[in-house]
Amino acid sequence: MARFFLALALFLAGAAAAQPNAALVDQLRAGGYVLYMRHTSTDFSQNDSRMQSYADCANQRNLTDKGRDEARLVGQQVKRLNIPIGEVLASPYCRTMETARLAFGKATPMQEARGGPASTDDPKRYEPLRKLLAAQPSTATNTVISSHGNPFHAVAGPPYLAEGEIAVVKPEGSGFSVLGRVRVEDWQAFK
Repeated sequence: MARFFLALALFLAGAAAAQPNAALVDQLRAGGYVLYMRHTSTDFSQNDSRMQSYADCANQRNLTDKGRDEARLVGQQVKRLNIPIGEVLASPYCRTMETARLAFGKATPMQEARGGPASTDDPKRYEPLRKLLAAQPSTATNTVISSHGNPFHAVAGPPYLAEGEIAVVKPEGSGFSVLGRVRVEDWQAFK
C-alpha cells in the first residue's frame, strides 16, 4: 500500500511539473534568460561515427521531417508569445544548427555550446558551456543555445532533456539555475 501512495505521489508531482507555467512565460518576455534547447527529433538509424567534419551532414545523425516540423513549431510559439530572442548559439553539428535556424532563423556555430574541444574524459570539458549558461544575455533578450542532451545533463544533472525540450536557465554570474523545462508539445498551452 505504501508503494501505491509513493507511486501516486511521484505521478502527481511529475504531472504538476509538466504543466505550463504562465509566470515563466512572463519572465521570458522580459528577457535575461538562456533557453538551452536540445535539438529536435532525429533519425537514430544514423550516427556520427563516420563524419569527417561538422559540415559533413551526410555522415551525422540528422533531423527527421518530424524534427524539422517541431523546430518550426517551437519558433512559431516563441514568436506568438512575444519572447524576445537575441543571440542564437549552436553546437556545430548539423542537427543542432538546423534546429536553431528553423526555430529562430539564425545560428552561430560554437564549439563551447556542446562543451568545448577537450576529450570526453576531461572533467573540465563542460566549463565553456557552464560559462555560456551563466552569462547574462543582451538587454531585454534571451539567449538560445541549441545543443545536445549529454552536455546539459553533465552541467545541470538529471533528467535528460527530451529531443526538442528547452530548459529555461537563469544566469547568475558565476553559476546558473534551471527554472523550468518546456517540451515541444507544451508551448501551445501558454497564453
